[in-house]
Amino acid sequence: MPAPRLIPEFAPQSGVLLTWPHAASDWRHSLEEIEPVYLELVRAISRHEPELVVCYDDEHSRHIQQQLTGARVDRSRVRQVAVPSNDTWVRDYGPLAVQDDQSVSLVNFSFDGWGGKYASGLDNAVSAALAAAGVFKLPGLQQHPLILEGGAIDADGCGGLLTTTRCLLDAGRNPGMDRATLENALQAYLGIDRVLWLDHGFIQGDDTDGHVDMLARFCSAHDIAYTRCRDSGDEHYAELRAMEKQLQSFSDCDGSPYRLHALPLPAPVYSNDGARLPASYANFLIINDAVLLPAYDDPADEEACAVLARCFPGREIVAVNCLPLIAQSGSLHCASLQLADGVLGPVTVGVPL
Repeated sequence: MPAPRLIPEFAPQSGVLLTWPHAASDWRHSLEEIEPVYLELVRAISRHEPELVVCYDDEHSRHIQQQLTGARVDRSRVRQVAVPSNDTWVRDYGPLAVQDDQSVSLVNFSFDGWGGKYASGLDNAVSAALAAAGVFKLPGLQQHPLILEGGAIDADGCGGLLTTTRCLLDAGRNPGMDRATLENALQAYLGIDRVLWLDHGFIQGDDTDGHVDMLARFCSAHDIAYTRCRDSGDEHYAELRAMEKQLQSFSDCDGSPYRLHALPLPAPVYSNDGARLPASYANFLIINDAVLLPAYDDPADEEACAVLARCFPGREIVAVNCLPLIAQSGSLHCASLQLADGVLGPVTVGVPL
């Protein structure tokens, strides 16, 4: 019997998972700047599907309730769950949904703070805590020892998976595992039979060792949106051109080349200390009937919206200001996790578990 297959992000969803910024995270000194971004996210998502918001504790949950009420968010679409976390990048430590001919199930991989760079013990326990709290419709949570972050992979829904060699083969994650061993694990755990390894491409300021969700994303089983750099003087130019050529060599499940859609690279954005921040339009979030695009107050925002409108006909493209998010080296997709259809249980308004 074939292994259950990872459900693609463009499939129907039951909700979106967020971890709200809190005073014990790296956002402790910039909560006033980052919370409006999360409120904008919640407003945009709740128009299309429910949300599950992870709060640090009950006091934090009450604070979020006040924020949601003040922002006139439809609280009937938001469920809050009190589970402590190290940080907000739930994409990388939340559960993934797989499906076979019979049913959907949840799998959870180990998370080590991007190769041991940051504390991660609380984050690594979030998925199990959510399952124990009964927020998912599905029984149990399959735990796998492989260290794997959600932002490091993207599936086309018919056996293909995009990832980067720089991240998945990083010695800090799964020491001793080579490409063949990892491919076998991805086949066994996620039903992947074609691993599309990107050997080139990076976004300066991304400290995940090259997550693919900053570089190239599936929009359908046959379409990929990817980051292109037009400025030959930019530090990304050569690597992203090499990545583009590699994408052109990949074939979909029908044996045809993927249809490629180039997203512009935003103009450089710098931190107060002069470090370039990871602004990328590829870090978009697909939800039911819409796509949320990270916006950076850049003239290229409009072009990126137009590209995604062509990639996702029939879905609304909603721009969300993500300048505050990239200050901590992530963006919109990094801060959110879609929950496939059939995963999220009924929303209970304003009740932290």
